[in-house]
Amino acid sequence: MIEQIYAFFTIEILYFWVNLGVLPFWLLLIFFPSSNLGKYFVTSIFPFLLLGGTYIFVLYKSYLSSFDFIGNFELYLGISYLTNLFSNKLFLILFWIHFVSINLFVGGWMVKDSQKFLINKVLLAFPLIITYLIGPLGVLIYWLIRIFYAKNINLYE
Repeated sequence: MIEQIYAFFTIEILYFWVNLGVLPFWLLLIFFPSSNLGKYFVTSIFPFLLLGGTYIFVLYKSYLSSFDFIGNFELYLGISYLTNLFSNKLFLILFWIHFVSINLFVGGWMVKDSQKFLINKVLLAFPLIITYLIGPLGVLIYWLIRIFYAKNINLYE
């Protein structure tokens, strides 16, 4: 049975399920940011246990296929090395899970932080959607909105 599960979860299937799997969390963050369901499922450790488990599974698949983990450090040597790494589907799915996890974590932080400053939920939806799609640009937009609500600029919080 384990072999069937292992054979089912190809890189393409994992990519599909990771993308589909984070959508409910993002929908909760965008449409119901202060709900108890969002509090317990989205801004808790729950989605990161799922994504972390997927990450570990891909690392295991990589190990079994004799993936060159030491070669990953070449990405710091130049953009051409990074391009070479992205040609490997195992590295690409690891990167994608990393990217999706960080964006979801930041989205959860934005919701928690916005509740401290009583930021309008409708106004919060825009940077959350941008964070889901683009990441750092959404954080910048949220930060600009936060300055307006907090009435000060705090660079270290």
